[in-house]
Amino acid sequence: MNKYLKHIIPSAILLLSSGITVSCVGDLDVTPIDPNVKPEVSAAALFNKCYANLGVAGNGGANGDCDIDGLDGGTTGFIRQMWNSNELTTDEAMCHWSDAGVEQFDYNTYDASHPMLNGYFARLTTGITYCNDYLAKESDYNAAMTAEIRFVRALEYYLLMDAFGNIPFAETLTTPTMKTRAEAYDWIVKELLAIEPALSAAQPKKSSDANYGRVDKAAAWMLLARLYLNAQVYTGTPQWAKAAEYAKKVMDSPYRLNTVGKNGWSAYQMLFMGDNGETDAAYESIFSVLQDGLTTTSWGTTTFLTASAFDDNMHANRHDASAVNGLSGQNWGGNRCRTDLLKRFFPNNDAPNLACTDMPAAAHDDRAIFDGKDRTLDNGKGVNGKFTDGFATAKFVNFKTDGSAGHDLTFSDADFFFFRKAEAYLIYAEATARSNGNRLTPDGIAAVNTLRARANAETKTSYTLSDLCDEWSREFYFEGIRRPTLIRFGRFGGDVNYNWSYKGGIKEGRNFPASKNIFAIPSAYVKGAIKQNPDY
Repeated sequence: MNKYLKHIIPSAILLLSSGITVSCVGDLDVTPIDPNVKPEVSAAALFNKCYANLGVAGNGGANGDCDIDGLDGGTTGFIRQMWNSNELTTDEAMCHWSDAGVEQFDYNTYDASHPMLNGYFARLTTGITYCNDYLAKESDYNAAMTAEIRFVRALEYYLLMDAFGNIPFAETLTTPTMKTRAEAYDWIVKELLAIEPALSAAQPKKSSDANYGRVDKAAAWMLLARLYLNAQVYTGTPQWAKAAEYAKKVMDSPYRLNTVGKNGWSAYQMLFMGDNGETDAAYESIFSVLQDGLTTTSWGTTTFLTASAFDDNMHANRHDASAVNGLSGQNWGGNRCRTDLLKRFFPNNDAPNLACTDMPAAAHDDRAIFDGKDRTLDNGKGVNGKFTDGFATAKFVNFKTDGSAGHDLTFSDADFFFFRKAEAYLIYAEATARSNGNRLTPDGIAAVNTLRARANAETKTSYTLSDLCDEWSREFYFEGIRRPTLIRFGRFGGDVNYNWSYKGGIKEGRNFPASKNIFAIPSAYVKGAIKQNPDY
């Protein structure tokens, strides 16, 4: 599996000989530790390292040295901290672990000392440094590779800007300056438009195909569509027409939704399984963070998404009643669903106490992959409750559709589909609606119905914007995009008429300041030109 990046660790080790290891790179600058060292640069190693930062903790894989100091490798995993910041803070997920920072996410009380946000900030700025290093040394090596690394850097700047607002910025290995959120947005858009011609043609791939896991033009279109959809939040000026335009490019591209199930697994479930890079599910993924149980291992990517959502009483394999999640002994029992997520599938608050294998049929929606057996729908005492206070989800598993075992049962083989073609359908529906007096157009309704039909859910003849906000959650819950979605719909921080269970730290939910719509820049980085965000 994962032919492109499965040798990421051996090639990345070449970086050690050139002296460009980093840890908590707050100034986006890296230099050899020994000034007498004359680095011997490998373009392939540098190139791999830029991608690897998204999928592994460091050069040694899951249990080796971490590129970020102060936190363990699993905690600093890119997907793990993107997920924590965008899911635990919302109406979808809650965790009862006592790890430092979890309660602050659950109750929206994060501040400049938050350890996980510190790790997320460091992971992104470290990744930007790797990209800047590649571009400084190897930008003339290969035009397509250079465009890809510029894309990875733009993606990391987008995530930094989305999370932290005004951000430190540098295009070279120099001390950064401060860009406002609007300035960062403008730079990212211009960068994506500039590199698009040099990226390879939009073409879906499986792991057996060359260049699987590398970005192409469709990835640039997808990120542009997401940026334009959120332009009003980032800059104050909406860009609905451009969001619809680039979403339509993705919709019209050769990438395709996975619509046919296999061996009893639904087409939707296949997107989150251990062989999602080998089945037709791969053709829906426009950009994947690759994982392999032997060669590309991480405690912070799909192993985390799978293990953290299971305990050993859950059994997600409809063909083997004794099987749990496709991993051996990795049933951590932490992340569970908030009541509000279940209500989107069971609006009468009557979700049944069924196993995850039976819940989709009860919901009449294949996406309702929830486990309610021996659980309460209510979240109990919130962060101080138990894993069984609230339903669980078995969305991410390491089972393969043919029933075969994974490469290593400790770590997941499932790739994380960072961009799925399905997102383009909802971007198109929302953007055209907002350009049409907040009324969905016939084409927008058809786009939503395409996803609902794939999930064997009832299609409708009309949807409100509120319905669409709920549909974003039904399709993408636990995939790390809920916080920016709620902000865009005016349902997150500030004086808003929308609460969820334990929002702001009380069971009934309460508003918290609009300043919480962006996170604090970790205090260690606030120096020189880098200023703290308001109200932190």
